[in-house]
Amino acid sequence: MISQKWSKLIRSLQQKKYRKAEQLFFVEGEKAVLELLASGWQVDAVFATEKFLQQYPQQVKTAALVQQCSADELVKVGTFASNDAALAVVKMPVQSDFVPHSHGFVLVLDQINDPGNLGTIIRIADWYGIKHIVCSPDTADCYNPKVIAAAKGSFLRVQLHYQALQPLLAHSILPVYGAYLGGESVHQLQLTQQGGFIVLGNEANGISAELEGVINRKITIPAFGEAESLNVGIAAAVICDNLLRLS
Repeated sequence: MISQKWSKLIRSLQQKKYRKAEQLFFVEGEKAVLELLASGWQVDAVFATEKFLQQYPQQVKTAALVQQCSADELVKVGTFASNDAALAVVKMPVQSDFVPHSHGFVLVLDQINDPGNLGTIIRIADWYGIKHIVCSPDTADCYNPKVIAAAKGSFLRVQLHYQALQPLLAHSILPVYGAYLGGESVHQLQLTQQGGFIVLGNEANGISAELEGVINRKITIPAFGEAESLNVGIAAAVICDNLLRLS
């Protein structure tokens, strides 16, 4: 059974202000919770069904508190429509500004508002071996339950940094690629250096005007039909696939 105290805390963590105050967030579902328990992150509590606890008795030992509960209880305190496995309450790791390095690609997100899009982009970065994502301060919170759900376990392997983007990109010694509707085709790019920053803009407005001056290579995904635009998550995947293939 989940106590009233824990129920109230978990529900409150659906809101950013309480996540920030408590420095906690939660992870739902069998696969994501198992990846979390194997990650070395600090897990304050695991609430799980009898079936989950019987299947994974060793894995749950890494949590400070383990409590059996029903699937209905997990649904009531969490965000999933169904959850017959587990929910974990997790300590946020310390976030820091990104320190530029001389190799590899880094995703840069400029005012990405939709949590689902952010979670998808984290998963895409993990697929392509991109270890860092730099976000503008007004990008969606990476510990939003919708972000965690969309990212699956990839949030454990991709480090997110929230900071002002213009100063970082202005002093970059690596290429800064910006996704625009007009620019060099990603199908025909010639890379002059290995790695660089890949900037993706807001779902409705694209890359902000203040960043345009620090982007030295505008790139685009050529269209062959009549659609007005691509979802930013899909665009991230196409761009990463092309740049990583060339590098």
